[in-house]
Amino acid sequence: MFTKILIANRGEIACRVILTARKMGIQTVAVYSDVDRDARHVALADEAVHIGAAPSRESYLQADRIIAACKQTGAQAVHPGYGFLSENEAFARKVEEEGITFIGPKHYSIAAMGDKIASKKLANEAKVNTIPGWNDAIENAERAVQIARDIGYPVMIKASAGGGGKGLRVAFNDKEALEGFTACQNEARNSFGDDRIFIEKFVQEPRHIEIQVLGDSQGNVIYLNERECSIQRRHQKVIEEAPSPFISDATRRAMGEQAVALAKAVKYQSAGTVEFVVGKDQDFYFLEMNTRLQVEHPVTECITGLDLVELMIRVAAGEPLPLAQKDVQRNGWAIECRINAEDPFRNFLPSTGRLVRFQPPKASMWASDTQHLHGVRVDTGVQDGGEIPMYYDSMIAKLIVHGTDRNDAIAKMREALNGFVIRGVSSNIPFQAALLAHPKFVSGDFNTGFIAEHYASGFRAEDVAHDDPDFLVALAAYVNRRALQRSAGISGQLRGHEFKVGEQFVVVRLGAAGAQVRQAASVTDFQAQSGSSAVETNGKRYEICSGNWHLGGSRIRGTVNGQAFTAQVERGTPRNKLAVRVIHNGTQLDALVLSPRTAELHALMPYKAPPDMSRYVLSPMPGLLVEVAVQPGQKVQAGERVAVIEAMKMENVLFAAADGVVGKVLAAKGESLTVDQPIVEFA
Repeated sequence: MFTKILIANRGEIACRVILTARKMGIQTVAVYSDVDRDARHVALADEAVHIGAAPSRESYLQADRIIAACKQTGAQAVHPGYGFLSENEAFARKVEEEGITFIGPKHYSIAAMGDKIASKKLANEAKVNTIPGWNDAIENAERAVQIARDIGYPVMIKASAGGGGKGLRVAFNDKEALEGFTACQNEARNSFGDDRIFIEKFVQEPRHIEIQVLGDSQGNVIYLNERECSIQRRHQKVIEEAPSPFISDATRRAMGEQAVALAKAVKYQSAGTVEFVVGKDQDFYFLEMNTRLQVEHPVTECITGLDLVELMIRVAAGEPLPLAQKDVQRNGWAIECRINAEDPFRNFLPSTGRLVRFQPPKASMWASDTQHLHGVRVDTGVQDGGEIPMYYDSMIAKLIVHGTDRNDAIAKMREALNGFVIRGVSSNIPFQAALLAHPKFVSGDFNTGFIAEHYASGFRAEDVAHDDPDFLVALAAYVNRRALQRSAGISGQLRGHEFKVGEQFVVVRLGAAGAQVRQAASVTDFQAQSGSSAVETNGKRYEICSGNWHLGGSRIRGTVNGQAFTAQVERGTPRNKLAVRVIHNGTQLDALVLSPRTAELHALMPYKAPPDMSRYVLSPMPGLLVEVAVQPGQKVQAGERVAVIEAMKMENVLFAAADGVVGKVLAAKGESLTVDQPIVEFA
């Protein structure tokens, strides 16, 4: 067994590998870029080596520097995590040539599965179901149309080297096939330097289901059940679960056996994932094999009780698999939500900056610990006060729950999301909460088009339908009553004129453009010691008790009418320092809680409209201004390119909303922008 390994990665997955290595008594070496000097994975590791500047191409993708760091520290093996160099055949081969062990498959297995056309041919030879299609590179658009007709529409046009949604189009007719081929070829050439295109049948109402496999150097390969990964946005997974609520035991076994056959065909040694597309009739076809640890591996760890990182390390050290196929368990139900730094209400634009407050829900399961299951686990690479840099992907954390069944897991996840406090950057938690409450998700009736179908025009606050909005009003009144109690207890008040707290309040909901909805609420039976009281509003009574909550706490736990709840509260919002903000089940309420007389006077206050910013082009997200395409005095037409902003591997092009003449350029190329920072002013 190794005594020291280096993790050629950052963030959440680097921390995850370090925890297992520590459990096994193995020392760890972290690598870091300029911007990650104070990152959590650096603090957790026994040693850390600086490998370059912030952009990944100047640090985490520098194979020679990573190998040099291994030699400098005496690390005998490298764990690549996922992303970066994890599926780079040249890196794996070079590591092996330098006498260092690559904790992953052999370079020839990576090479065999890394090319979509070659992997499909291998799958055919291994008797794995493959989608009907044309597996050789297609020479031109006209030939693509002819092939598409032969296969039968709809078809999927894919770049051989594609990934992350690039180089991918679905065509339903000749015109779309012609245009899609050209677009895919251009994208693939620009993104991957490889313009080979192939075509295959498009499976309708498809599910994305993957099989986890594990192989050793003795030729043993097993499969560890499946993961359901159909909840995707723009081909990026959002929620994953294990097992799938859709497939039967017979389908599971057939998929598992085919995945094992494919892994054996390429002499696979390590953890890997064989991805399948599954049709509405449970017909399944091979998509691709990911020759690395997957982001969503924790859900498999929960239902099998296995530490996949430990098994990867042991296999890499030459040990045989410690279990056979008959020993693989399937216990309970696990769900993972990817918590990303993005603003779901601004079309999921990246959100970077400092984590002013980062308080994950209380964990009862931990990475590397397979003894404590049926609980909540948080895998993260950040910490309170840390920075979300613009140079890498947007993941803040992975929230994993394990329940006795699917309904139990969904309930645990909803409660865990309620208690996940993130301030300073936006997160997709409201979107996750909406997905988990959607009837189609709860019933298991979904496919890969679920988000595109149900949120076709984007995600809005009204898409999160709270099952009891009056509870939010009651909680706002309760929190305000607790605050007033402290004011009433201040010493030194003039006798006979002490501050008295009433029982009647008006909760004024604050909406967009000054819209206000008023709702009466009474707070009675207040007990300062226990923190309990009864709130009546809109004909409903809520007996709330939360004795442990203090006024500065963002997270409030307690009971309402005898049922446990977790919510988030803040006194003071960016728009109104006197408001109370309540967040529960993905829904946010901003409200003023006023006495009846104050509410009367407040109703007479004029609305102050925000300044008119229509003459400006504003930055929709924090990021790097990589291009300004206009100059002062230039005439610009509506739809014309104005600027380009880059953040978290994502490029966002800004266009003029109307015809006009550029008055001033207010930001320069290379400048780091904040949200809503003006870039261009029109005359």
